[in-house]
Amino acid sequence: MLELDGAAAVVTGAARGIGLAVARTLAGQGARVTLLDRDAAALGAAALGPPHSTVALDVTDHPALRAAVAQGLAGADLPILVNNAALLNTEPLPDLDAATWRRVHEVNLDAAFVAVQAAAPVMRAAGGGRIVNVASVAGKVGGGLFGTSAYASAKAGLLALTKSAARELAQSAITVNAVAPGPVDTGLIASMPPEAAARVLAQVPLGRYGRPDEVAAAVCFLASREAAWITGEVLDVNGGLLMD
Repeated sequence: MLELDGAAAVVTGAARGIGLAVARTLAGQGARVTLLDRDAAALGAAALGPPHSTVALDVTDHPALRAAVAQGLAGADLPILVNNAALLNTEPLPDLDAATWRRVHEVNLDAAFVAVQAAAPVMRAAGGGRIVNVASVAGKVGGGLFGTSAYASAKAGLLALTKSAARELAQSAITVNAVAPGPVDTGLIASMPPEAAARVLAQVPLGRYGRPDEVAAAVCFLASREAAWITGEVLDVNGGLLMD
């Protein structure tokens, strides 16, 4: 059992789905968790109670994001940042306008960059830390039913950021890893036409969708003290959809 006593975690996009599962899992292992999300109502419903906290913000508001990350990680023996906030886009390339392209990248990639920058000095002062980025199988295979060019390229960029940040921050005992989920049973699956959902499921060797708590367990391991010698890794959590 992973123990996170003395740890403090900031989780973006934490009001529902994978982000909420990550926040609950980290809290269950003893971490103090700050949940960030732009949906204030959902965030209020997701609140874990003291000593945990919530901050309603849009991750594209960089000053607010930097402040929330720095404050949420302050004073921890093990600071943990989980970049989970995401915006899905399924428009095919010929129909994709520049504004949508920029917005998808701002949420999925630019915000992670800003959060990593904000977390790094706090983690250095603490003697180390953990950064876990929630990417996607789309970033490896170029998208598909769950996202096309904008989403896939942003997630691919997040994977590259994971590896480059891991190299640059290693000397400060800060590890940077990612998880790349496949189809997970969240609101997105429920909103899909049945025939599309069936096509997705047919591609998964284990024959079912993943659960948010299964992705959260992988994140929690990479965020733990036990994972101190793992950095620059991308952990696939996809039921066998992609084996590489």
